[in-house]
Amino acid sequence: MSQKFIKMQNKNARSTSYEKYFARAIYDKNFIETKQLADFIQTQASVKRSDIIAVLDELGGAMKHFFEMGQKVKLDGIGIFKVGFSSIGATKAEDCGANNITARRVLFSPETCRVVTGYSRRADGTVAQKFSVAKQLLKDVVFEEAHENVSPNASSGGSSTGGNTGGNTGGNTGGNTGGGGTDPNVGGDDH
Repeated sequence: MSQKFIKMQNKNARSTSYEKYFARAIYDKNFIETKQLADFIQTQASVKRSDIIAVLDELGGAMKHFFEMGQKVKLDGIGIFKVGFSSIGATKAEDCGANNITARRVLFSPETCRVVTGYSRRADGTVAQKFSVAKQLLKDVVFEEAHENVSPNASSGGSSTGGNTGGNTGGNTGGNTGGGGTDPNVGGDDH
C-alpha cells in the first residue's frame, strides 16, 4: 500500500509559484476508527482486542489529565502533543488573563529520526554522512501517483483550516503533511 497523490497546478497568479505543479495528498473518504485500529494492533501484538480498545478509550482522558496540569505528552514512536491557544491582546498586563483566551487546540509534533541518505568524501580524505531528518511515522511510507480521476476535495478528509492540528501557530515542526511544496497558496489541505 502507498500514500496516493495527484498533481495540482497553482492557479494563484499572485503566487511566486504560479503555474507550477505540486504533489497533493489524497485520502480515502473513510477514517480508521478505534475498533479497526484495535483489530490491526491485535494482529501485531499478543494483546486482546478488548484490552486494546480499553487502553485507547482511556488514552484521551489520560492526555487531558496531563494537559490540565500544563504537561506535554510524548508517545514514543509517534510524537509530542501539547496544548495551544489563541488570545486577544490587551494593552496592560493586568488586563490579560484567562478570559482573553479565544481558541484552544492540541498541537502535535511528530517524532523525528536521522536517515542516512549517502556519503561524501571531505578534502582531508575522511568520509562524512549525508542525512536528512525524517518524521518517524512517515519514514517508510511509499508515495504513488493516483492515476484514476480523483478530486482532491472529495477525498481530502478535512478543511483547509483543520488538517494540521496545530495550524500555523505550532511553527514548522509539523511540516507540510498535506503535500504541495512550500507555497502556502497551493497543495494539501493541512496548511
